[in-house]
Amino acid sequence: MTEPTTTKRPRRMAREAKPEAASAPPDAKPQSKAALVEDLLQRSDGASLDDLCQATGWLAHTCRAFLTGLRKKGKVVERSKREDGVTIYRMAQLQAAA
Repeated sequence: MTEPTTTKRPRRMAREAKPEAASAPPDAKPQSKAALVEDLLQRSDGASLDDLCQATGWLAHTCRAFLTGLRKKGKVVERSKREDGVTIYRMAQLQAAA
């Protein structure tokens, strides 16, 4: 009779060591999705719902709910339609009294 050979597999680490991120400085604060949406809305040409969804990874109803939340916080969010029928959202720039 032959005896079964038992060979041990090399041990695996639970996690692989992560390489250091050389592209981002360590002091840089990650931008939140809310700040990203507000930046898109402050552009001169505004942002469509598709732009907001692609930038954040949110579904359309979540983006619309976020816009409603901005309005409830007192921000002025304007809505207009382009010639091709796409709705564009933009934040109204408040005029500073001179």
